[in-house]
Amino acid sequence: MKPGYFWSLVSAGVCAAGAATAATTPLTCEGLAGQRFGAAEILEAKARGGGSEFSMMDLFFGLPFAEVPASCRVSGTVRPTSDSDIRFELWLPAEGWNGRLFASGNGGFAGFIDTISLGLGLRAGYASLSTDTGHRSKDTDGRWALGHPEKIIDYGHRGVHEAAVAAKATIKAYYGEAPKRSYFSSCSNGGRQALMEAQRYPEDYDGILAGAPAFDASGAVSTMAWNQQQLRREPGAMLGKAKLPAIADAVLKSCDAIDGLVDGVVDDPRNCRFDPAVLLCKGKESDDCLTAPQAESLRLIYAGPGGSHLGQPHRGYEPGGELGHNWQDWTTGTWRREPAQYSFSTAFFRYLVYGDPEWDNERFEFQRDRRVMQERLGAILDAVDPDLGRFEARGGKLILYHGWSDGALAPRRTVDYYESVRARMGAARSDGFVRLYMAPGVQHCGGGPGPNAFGQFGPGGGNDPHSNFAAAVEAWVEQGTAPGPVVASKYENDIKGILAPQKTELKRTRPLCPYPQVARWSGKGSAHLASSFSCVAP
Repeated sequence: MKPGYFWSLVSAGVCAAGAATAATTPLTCEGLAGQRFGAAEILEAKARGGGSEFSMMDLFFGLPFAEVPASCRVSGTVRPTSDSDIRFELWLPAEGWNGRLFASGNGGFAGFIDTISLGLGLRAGYASLSTDTGHRSKDTDGRWALGHPEKIIDYGHRGVHEAAVAAKATIKAYYGEAPKRSYFSSCSNGGRQALMEAQRYPEDYDGILAGAPAFDASGAVSTMAWNQQQLRREPGAMLGKAKLPAIADAVLKSCDAIDGLVDGVVDDPRNCRFDPAVLLCKGKESDDCLTAPQAESLRLIYAGPGGSHLGQPHRGYEPGGELGHNWQDWTTGTWRREPAQYSFSTAFFRYLVYGDPEWDNERFEFQRDRRVMQERLGAILDAVDPDLGRFEARGGKLILYHGWSDGALAPRRTVDYYESVRARMGAARSDGFVRLYMAPGVQHCGGGPGPNAFGQFGPGGGNDPHSNFAAAVEAWVEQGTAPGPVVASKYENDIKGILAPQKTELKRTRPLCPYPQVARWSGKGSAHLASSFSCVAP
C-alpha cells in the first residue's frame, strides 16, 4: 500500500458515548457472542492476550502493536434494512478501561475495519470501534453500490451511527456501565463521516475531530472528475509525475519566502501568485519544463472549476503540494497506477450516481453531472449543513483541520465550511465549540514537507492537548479548556511520526494556529523549534 493511500484509508480518532447509566451485571467476553441489541447482533467475541499481531500493515510499517494489552475482541453486524450488513469491531480493554469509547472512520469507499486505529485506541485504554459502513471493498472499488441503494445510505451516514449505538450497548453489557464520554476522529471520507455525525446524529459523540473532510461529497467528486478531464482535454495536456519536481521547485522559488522564512513550505498558498508560464519550454521538451498545454493544465488545476452550486463553491488545489505521494497518487498517477482522482470519481459516477458500469470520464460534463450527483445523492452523502445547534446544545466540541498542501481535497473548502458555520451561528457562539486549524505543508491527512504529526489519528500519540488534537478535544469536552496553538512535529518518517514517534527521529516543530491566525517566526532562535514562532493575525 502506498503512503498516499495510507493517509486516506487510515483514519482514527477519539470516540466515546454519552453519560453513563446505572450499572448492570456484566457479561463475560465469550458471553457477548450471540447477544442482540436492537438491529445489532454480536457474531463473535474472543478474549485475546496482550502482544497480538493485528495486520500485515502493522508489520510493514514496523509499528509497535505487539505492545497492546489484553482485550475482548468483538465482531458484530447491524441490519437496519434487509439489504444492510454493517460490520463492526469493538476492542475492549480487559483491564484499565478509561471509561471512554474511541471511534475511527474510514477513507475512500470505506469497506474495511481499521485495525491500526483499533490498536491505537486499545493501547491507550479506550474501548475502540471501527466499522466498514456496510460493505466490503478496497481503495476505489465502487461495485458494491450497484443495485444496492440501502448500502449507499449505510455508507453515506447510517453505518457509522448504527455502529456507535451498537458499540455503546455492547460496552454496557460487558462492563456493566455505558461509556462516560464519546469521541470520534477521522480524515478524508472519515472527516465527512465526522461532520455527518455532528450534523445528523449529535447524540453519538461528545467530541469530534474532522480532518480534510470530504463534506461536500458531490462537489469534491465532481471536481476530481473535472481535474482529470482537463488533463485529458487534448493531446499533450497530461502532466506526468516526472514533471512534478520542476513544478515544486518553481513554486517554492516564487512563494516560499512570502512568510519571511525560506523553509521549503508555502505557508499560506492563498498568498502565492505562481504563474505556470515561467516553466514553459524554450526549446526541446524535458522534465524541467512544460509545454503550453501542460502549463494550461497546471493553471486549471490550481484555479479549479469555479462558480458554485447551491451555495457550495468549487475550489482548485493549492500550489506547494506537488511532491511526495500526493499529486503522484492523486493527480498524475504512475505507469503502474492511474490517478486516484480518476479512479475514485469514475467509480462514483459509474456505480453510485448513474448505475452504469460503462460510464467513463469522457462523458463527464461538470455542471450537469455535478447537479445530478447532488440531486441523487446529496441528501445521503453531503455533510454541508452549517447549523450545528443540536451538537452545541449537548456540549459537543468540534476541531477541524486541513493541510494546505492536500492533493486529494481542496483545502479552501474546509475554510468555506468553517466560515459558513460562523455565519450561521455567529462568531462568538461558534468560538465556544468549533475550531479550525490549517496546516502549512501538510498533504492529505498527513505527510508533506511541513510538520504533520499533531495527534490527528486519535489516542496513542500522547495526551498533551498542546501537541495532540485528540487530547485537545478531550480536554475541551471534559475540562472546558478551549484549544489554542497546537504544536505539530516533523519526523524523519512521517507515518511512524504520527503512529509511533518513538520509532523515528524528530526533525522540527511548529505551532498550528487557530484559524485565521498564522504562525510567524520571531527572527530569533531556531526556525526548527515551535518556541521561535507565535500565532498572529494574517
